[in-house]
Amino acid sequence: MVNFSVQIGEKRVNSSGSARTSLTKSPVHILIIEDDPAIATNLYDFLEARGHSVDAAADGITGLHLAVTQKFDGILLDLGLPGMDGITLCRKLRKEADIDTPVLMLTARDTLDDKLKGFDCGADDYLVKPFALKEVEARLVAMHKRHGGKVTSRMLETGDLSFDPKTLSIQFAGASVKLPPKCIRLLAIMMGEPGRVFSRRELESEVWGDEQGTSDTLRSHMHELRRALSRAGGYDPIETVHGLGYRLISRGRS
Repeated sequence: MVNFSVQIGEKRVNSSGSARTSLTKSPVHILIIEDDPAIATNLYDFLEARGHSVDAAADGITGLHLAVTQKFDGILLDLGLPGMDGITLCRKLRKEADIDTPVLMLTARDTLDDKLKGFDCGADDYLVKPFALKEVEARLVAMHKRHGGKVTSRMLETGDLSFDPKTLSIQFAGASVKLPPKCIRLLAIMMGEPGRVFSRRELESEVWGDEQGTSDTLRSHMHELRRALSRAGGYDPIETVHGLGYRLISRGRS
């Protein structure tokens, strides 16, 4: 175990002086925001030993700064943080900074109300302490796959619609379209395979994972997405296939 006062972003090596090799097929870049040194160090050591790239912050203000100024594949976020609590941090990340990095909340608060508050502020997953380190890793990798597994770094284009995964910028019929994170995910998934019918269950699983909520969740987000696209381009490029799901249709340039 190493001292948790290790400089943030420092690359650690094993006793032989060589960099640790990846033990996982899906390494990700992770930010740990946790003020308990024992928990943070356990997470750091385990995830780094598994081949992931890991940074850490021991307070909310530093954690928010790192999350906004650096690119991460996933964030492990404690709720009871000094400087800024986890709920406030997550809300600022989503609402003010418009950052869509997947967030897994790690906390001892286990009531339904606590969990709902976590999801309401923008968390993607919620795990109650004490937890198994292998489960933390599994959830991180699953979140990463749901978040970007079907989105490539190349520009996606179909008809009058274009999406840049690097900048999350969307253009429709020459107009810029602003969307909340979940709507961007829905659009990116469908743009990856235009014309294909995506079932409701498939879209719910890809975007919300195990925390799908009610059947109205997908419907309300899809309504918001289609309304925004219609306002920008003058028509709705998403078609409802009754009894099956949704598909993206192509008009305009193609």
